Amino acid sequence: MFRKRHPPVGAMPGTLAMPQDAAPPVIHIMDYGPTHVEEQSGVAPEALPALLTRDSVTWVDVRGLGDERTLRAIGEALGMHALALEDVVNVPQRPKTEAYEGHLFLVVRMPEAEVRTFATEQVSLVLGPRFVVTFQEREGDVFEPVRARIRTGRGPIRRAGADYLGYALVDTVVDAYYPVLERVGDLVEALEEEVITAPTRPTLRRIYALKRTVQELRRTVWPHRDALAALLRDESPYLGASVRVYLRDTHDHAMQLLDVLENYRDTATGLLDVYLSSESNRTNEVMRLLTVVASIFIPLTFLAGVYGMNFEAMPELHSRIGYPVVLATMLLTALGMLAWFRRRGWLGTPEEPAAGPAHEVLEAYLPADERR
Repeated sequence: MFRKRHPPVGAMPGTLAMPQDAAPPVIHIMDYGPTHVEEQSGVAPEALPALLTRDSVTWVDVRGLGDERTLRAIGEALGMHALALEDVVNVPQRPKTEAYEGHLFLVVRMPEAEVRTFATEQVSLVLGPRFVVTFQEREGDVFEPVRARIRTGRGPIRRAGADYLGYALVDTVVDAYYPVLERVGDLVEALEEEVITAPTRPTLRRIYALKRTVQELRRTVWPHRDALAALLRDESPYLGASVRVYLRDTHDHAMQLLDVLENYRDTATGLLDVYLSSESNRTNEVMRLLTVVASIFIPLTFLAGVYGMNFEAMPELHSRIGYPVVLATMLLTALGMLAWFRRRGWLGTPEEPAAGPAHEVLEAYLPADERR
């Protein structure tokens, strides 16, 4: 269910609802240019104004949202709007982009690294003329490849501005959904095989879990598409024309993710229909078998009832071969009914009709190992 940290109803805009169990903020700095990279950890908020006035690009990474005083000091040092700082703390927010005076504010949902089940963490980005500030809820992220590119100077990131760094971070978050979708795809394939071969009651629970995961993924990825579209549509002094080209590629990735999720959602719905059909068919098979057994015993019960009346005038009662004759009659009756049921296709697998033109056309589209 949806849970969101929020201030009391009617509180003044910009009021922060601090999380009770969040870690205190720790500030990490990466300052870089074409010829240098400088990293610092545990920087005080008071030192930020001097760092942000350099000619180089500065990445301020704030990890933890557990101290209101520190967060407000960071916001004052960056010149953040009160509503932007409120969106940073009062999580979760819908992925979006907002233009404020002096900076561009973005919210994205980052898949948690090294987690088997799907979970996300809010990452807020503040994009300024020469700096990018990221606010994370806790330690651990998917940005290590970006840090490695900055340290080694691979690609254009060291020669580009802060807007390219902002693009690289957003693109990394979007691309981090691909491994998640691959795991979901493996689950879809496993469930397809299970539903077709041996569906059980736990299969139904797994199908519903798959549907919930796909639904949650879709709700998370969909706003990223809208936020990226807004970045591309709206003019901003903090995004250059060259970076917009890269952002279009990230927008395409978000669209591709949505296409895959739509396919998974349809497949999950189809798996549920197939499971219910399989259960219905299995019930019908059981009922058919019980009906056949009952139908066989009806005439046998009739014969046993007739010869169990013990009337004195019944000629068969005093015959020496009466008992075996009656048993043989009952056996032949049961065998005859079984043969008749099988001929009608009520027992076993019914015979397939002769292959016609339509059958030959369908066979042509099947893989060679599936043709009969």
